[in-house]
Order: sequence, then C-alpha cells, then structure tokens
Amino acid sequence: MTTNNTLRNFRIVLWVLVAVAAIGATALYVFRPPQRPLGVTGQDFALTSTQGGTFTQNDLRGTPSLVFFGYTFCPDVCPTTLAETTAWRAQLGLSPEQLRIVFVTVDPERDTPDMVKAYVEGFDPSVIGLVGSLEETEKAKAAFGVFSEKAGDVDSEFYLVNHTALTFLIGGDGSFEGTIAYEEASDSARAKIEKLVKG
Repeated sequence: MTTNNTLRNFRIVLWVLVAVAAIGATALYVFRPPQRPLGVTGQDFALTSTQGGTFTQNDLRGTPSLVFFGYTFCPDVCPTTLAETTAWRAQLGLSPEQLRIVFVTVDPERDTPDMVKAYVEGFDPSVIGLVGSLEETEKAKAAFGVFSEKAGDVDSEFYLVNHTALTFLIGGDGSFEGTIAYEEASDSARAKIEKLVKG
C-alpha cells in the first residue's frame, strides 16, 4: 500500500513538473519581446497590404501603430484583440491618421489578401491587413520576434495556429515602444496608447 502511494505521488509530481515546463515554454513564446524590430539589417520585410501596394518596415514610420500577428481562423485571441484595439482607439478619440492598427497574418497558406481584407474591415475599415508568402511572413515574424506554429489537426485544413499574443506599440519614428498583453486591463492599455501617440 505504501509503495502504491509513493508511486502515485511520484507520478503526480512528474505530471506537475511537465505542466509547469509546458506553461513556461508557452510563456516564453507568447511574451518574448521583439529583438529591436524595424530597420535592423537582416530584418527587413515586404508584405501585401489590404489597402493596396506593398507594406515594408519603412511604412511603419510616420504614424504611431499597433501591430498584431494572428490569423483569420483564430477562434478567440485574434478577434478579441482586434475588437479591443479598435475600441481603445475610439475611446481615446483618436483617428486612423493618429494611430494605425495593423494585422499581420501568420497563416499565409489559408489567409488570402481578400480574406484578410474582409476580416479586418469587419472590425474597422481602416485596419490594415498584411499578407505575404511563407518566406516573407517568416521575415516579418523575425523582425518582431514573433513565434507561430501549427497545432491541432495539422494535416487537415482545420488546423489551429499557436502564436505570439502581444500587440506591439510602434512609435511614429518606427521604433519599438513596448507591448500590450492579451487580456491586459483596458485602463493600462489605453494609458500605453496615449503615451505612444504623445511620443
């Protein structure tokens, strides 16, 4: 009986350690900050914009921006983030000319420019959607230190994508100014955005 209890306790401890390691790995990917995005040699990118033309790291200069990486099939994080960012901008009385919202798909195999355009404009017509090839998407992810990988039934068309769930704050000069975490308190998020816009 004692041996069975000891074995059971040992197994419980092992499973707890596995769970802690998994959570730690997830946190590393979800909250890892970018490695000096924008304009760093070897971190250039060029993606197709849903508003026409090509969008590069240089296009992030000129207007403060909120940049989020996600995908249109995302069941929770992406629609929540887009709804929140557009709401925060409206609550602060800011126009798209004062604060841009940019959505970059991490799922170019399924997300076409038309799909991304319809998706982001469902939240606000001014939201800029960006789509690239697999190679260009990887370059954009590298510029921001973003992680993503297929999950679930990866061999079917119904796979999910695990991805960094941060909103990046980019200053008018194209510099990285911080992040807003997924489900961060609205007061905190709005304060960061106000600071961003004021420079």
